[in-house]
Amino acid sequence: MKNYSFKLLIIIATVIVFFSCKKEEVANISSAIFSASQSVKPGDIKGTIKGTLQSDSIYWVVGDITINKGDTVVAQPGAKIYFTGNYNFFIHGNLLSIGTQAKPVWFTAAPNRTLLVKKDIPGQDPTTDPAYRGWWGGLLGDTTTQFMILKWTHVEFGGGTVATSPVFGIKNASTAYMISFVNPNGILVLEDSWLYGGVDDPIRIQGGRIHMMRNTSEKGGYTGGEGIGNIKAGTVGNVAYNLIIGPNTNGVKPSNNGGRNPQTNIYAYNNTILNGGYRRLRVGNSLGRGGSINYEEGSEGLCYNNLIVNCLFGLRIVGTANYLGNALIVADTAHLFYGNNFFYGDSLSLCNQFYPVNFLTKPQPTDIPNPTTYLPTNYTLGAVYDGSSLVQKNNPQFNYYPLPQASGTLADISFATGWDFRLKASSPCIGKGYINFTPLSNVPIDPIYGATEVTPPGSDIGCYQLNGVGNKH
Repeated sequence: MKNYSFKLLIIIATVIVFFSCKKEEVANISSAIFSASQSVKPGDIKGTIKGTLQSDSIYWVVGDITINKGDTVVAQPGAKIYFTGNYNFFIHGNLLSIGTQAKPVWFTAAPNRTLLVKKDIPGQDPTTDPAYRGWWGGLLGDTTTQFMILKWTHVEFGGGTVATSPVFGIKNASTAYMISFVNPNGILVLEDSWLYGGVDDPIRIQGGRIHMMRNTSEKGGYTGGEGIGNIKAGTVGNVAYNLIIGPNTNGVKPSNNGGRNPQTNIYAYNNTILNGGYRRLRVGNSLGRGGSINYEEGSEGLCYNNLIVNCLFGLRIVGTANYLGNALIVADTAHLFYGNNFFYGDSLSLCNQFYPVNFLTKPQPTDIPNPTTYLPTNYTLGAVYDGSSLVQKNNPQFNYYPLPQASGTLADISFATGWDFRLKASSPCIGKGYINFTPLSNVPIDPIYGATEVTPPGSDIGCYQLNGVGNKH
């Protein structure tokens, strides 16, 4: 850890220049790393901890964990953190979870729970699926959390109830998010990791410089939830190369809700999103919400090269105050740019929502299918149109994920295991991406304390590139 400490001093200097952090905030980061040099003994853990969760070791969480302000907990490759009950990590300090492709880190429920078996079955009743039971709480940051960095890390089966919350953004007696980050001046990195299940949002972000790249999100939320991020005011960053399947509501939802600075600015590009929005309708009976990507409430950004398959709605740019009883606020459409997005639907109802009715999504000539081939010449934004010519057309040609599927079957597939969403060389997604923009540079580049890399936009639509760049799962 001494080398880590020295290296972080350099990173801190970069952060000072880049983010204009306060002097006392930098001191907290520095002291936290020095305190992480001690090891946490494997076995049962609870209460206040700091230091290193050792490589290839097993930890049993038997009570709530607290990381104090100024302290850091580091999970090394291969560490397994098993929650034996409805407990949380309350993070006033910092968390580093640095797994590797060969040795990921795990934050999950204790395996001795006999019902805890992944039921990755098409058509599985969500009311009986253990993914949505909330076996433990979440990794819950506070306003004093300077960084949460998770690489090659599994976070699954969380979302339990927090009885008394000591952190900002989580109310007493409310549902935990599996990951919560709330410091607009802090850094959140979620890279090459896995999210599975949850009761509400698998990850809720209420401020921060974020980097969310090359992750896989499955079964994101039961009563609500966005697959890879419910992203609120005070948040800026890239959300790219993520595979998102079966989110309750959207795959990605940028919103400027909350009134915190800076304005929400999200670059969402080269994501693959499948089967989004159905549990929101089925479990919550909430019409008019969810599907794929949703920009609302004054958020801005870029949205290119996303592959959207059998989602309840296509890209939604909110431009109305009310829709089917849902109060909505218009996105910052003057600073929102998008195109080169690919839509596929197995049913007429899906194809009729590639450009969602009563929203402000502008058809782009670079989209696939080309909107001029099916929209009427007098089409106005948000109008009803006939998408019957699109049903089961423009198959994206995944390596192994049969399309089309019988009506009602594909929408029930909310897991990635057993499928291969890489593209065949003959896919109509190949070479159709837009690459003439630069991702946001808002976090340090570092193998431990920042982004390993910021993958630039890809020439192939979706999270997998024919040249092997992009999602590694």
